[in-house]
Amino acid sequence: MPKDNIERAIAKGTGEGADADALEAVLYEGYGPGGVALLVDGADRQPQPHRLGDRYLFTKQGGNLGEPGSVAYLFDKRGVIVVDANRYEEDDLLPAIEAGALDVAVDDDVFEILTEPGDLPAVRAALEQAGVELESSEQAQHPDARPDRRGDGDPSCCA
Repeated sequence: MPKDNIERAIAKGTGEGADADALEAVLYEGYGPGGVALLVDGADRQPQPHRLGDRYLFTKQGGNLGEPGSVAYLFDKRGVIVVDANRYEEDDLLPAIEAGALDVAVDDDVFEILTEPGDLPAVRAALEQAGVELESSEQAQHPDARPDRRGDGDPSCCA
């Protein structure tokens, strides 16, 4: 493949060049295998013509593409900060609560700190100032409820 074609494809993918203004944000909603709610957030140059192709990708693996609003109500936009639970204790995360964090939860071997999207920078800065190393910090669509991971059918364990 010619080098020019490769460079042009990279420029399109990164939003550089003449096609940068043509990108539109898209949010696809649907259900995956087993009824798992999915939000697919991305950017597309021509979102409407691809709708059939996207529907095919959902149904190919046993899911289905939903209408706008069919799944989004199950998620909230949140700031999510992840901290290694093997290195830090809950008490080390008190600066996050003082800076406005909504919740601190343990998930496997990490602490997951939830914030309002606008409070994410202040909470992140408070943790960094307290000497806590962050594994990640981002804004994300966070589910309102978590699935039962214990397998005993008790949904109260993970809500």
